[in-house]
Amino acid sequence: MNIHPALRLALLCGLLWSYFPAQSQSLSLPRSTPQAEKVNTQGIANYMEAVKKSQQDLHSIMIVRHGKVVYEHWWGENSAKQPHVLNSVSKTFTALAAGFCVSEGRFKVTDKVISFFPDQLPAQISPNLAKLEIRHLLTMSVGHEAMEVNKSREDPSVTDWVAHFLAAPITLAPGSEFEYNSLATYMVSAIIQKVTGEKLLDYLYPRLFRPLGIIGATWWECPQGINCGGWGLFLKTEDLAKTGQFILQKGKWNGEQLLPESWIDEMTTSHIASLPYGVKRADLKDDPKDSDWLQGYGYQMWRCRHNAVRADGANGQFIIVLPEKDAVIAITANIGDMQSELNLIWKYLLPALK
Repeated sequence: MNIHPALRLALLCGLLWSYFPAQSQSLSLPRSTPQAEKVNTQGIANYMEAVKKSQQDLHSIMIVRHGKVVYEHWWGENSAKQPHVLNSVSKTFTALAAGFCVSEGRFKVTDKVISFFPDQLPAQISPNLAKLEIRHLLTMSVGHEAMEVNKSREDPSVTDWVAHFLAAPITLAPGSEFEYNSLATYMVSAIIQKVTGEKLLDYLYPRLFRPLGIIGATWWECPQGINCGGWGLFLKTEDLAKTGQFILQKGKWNGEQLLPESWIDEMTTSHIASLPYGVKRADLKDDPKDSDWLQGYGYQMWRCRHNAVRADGANGQFIIVLPEKDAVIAITANIGDMQSELNLIWKYLLPALK
């Protein structure tokens, strides 16, 4: 049968579209106006003026209300198509991957960490190491001196991060106290790679990134080829906004429940009293009503004031989810004082969401 060349090309393109959906399309969030979604434009203008006056080095912002982008802006050389380093916002994506593993029956959060690495254990397994569970990794409550252990990622002589982590003394009972710990998140990534046979990034593509239309993601790896998990993910601003909307929608996307609602609830519920990075409870001086780092910690997500929850990365990277306002705010930046960055959001953007 003779087929017209134009029709043959159209059929071929259709086949390629269906076979390579992640490469063929990037599903943008719908756009609307602030007025249509009941967002006060003067509030946004006041926020932008305050950012300028305070000389905050914002790189991008995207505001989503009722599932629609109502405001977006990029500064300097940053652009909508440019991936940005996320630092510890990466952790939230690792927790989402853990949720997919749990929903697929690959592991339980109460599984013992040592059970996954029989060949990398220290000669003597302490009682606290024996008690360590995946949920303790997710809630930053391992019980060892995290700042000391995390130096291994900067030490070229340490090539096996898993063995180094497992060999570190655990002085407190797991689950008893919060201490910020990026290598704990790395261990979740290592467990995911163990049970799935895939790197974290590859595992997430068909389950999260492709359905949300997120393409071009990259993730740093350790010397043994495991995605860092706790840092090193690069995504675009709209990718962050989509992920925030996915969390706001309790794991549902385009009418399909991709991740159980119960896992999103687990991620966003406070499981342990939180502390700012590097601060010990005995040295704490901040007033909880003034600090977004003292509202509790979930599974790789922070609780915030105003009943919000956030993914949080060094130097001002945020996905802020505001359930009571049906809104998401995604931000990339280079700002050391992240509390001041949040303070401007609460002062100007929160009341703008009518």
